[in-house]
Amino acid sequence: MTKIVFFRSGGAYYGFEEQGHADYGEAGDDILCAALSAMTMLIINTIEVAYASDVEYSIDEGAVNIMVRSKAALAEFEDDERKRYAVSGIFLSYFYQLNDMLEEYGDYLDVEVKDVDYV
Repeated sequence: MTKIVFFRSGGAYYGFEEQGHADYGEAGDDILCAALSAMTMLIINTIEVAYASDVEYSIDEGAVNIMVRSKAALAEFEDDERKRYAVSGIFLSYFYQLNDMLEEYGDYLDVEVKDVDYV
């Protein structure tokens, strides 16, 4: 099972951490893992390139631990309100997408939100 924990501060989503194998299919043929990986890379690239903002991320493929977060989603680090809204919005979109996927893949995914300050 893959557990995804989203980080939120003051109502703004600023990151997530994914842990564990989905085990939906055989290694190398797991469409759920492939979808999660593709969506994660889309988020990283969108924040870095389209929004020209810094994004912190680490990917440990062996332990299947992925962490992605961006200060640009939070008012205390980013003055541009539109950029904050866009960066937080892409994290929120991933949260909603995963919640939709729970209907079909609920035995393989766990999604939660933690309200925690960026450290």
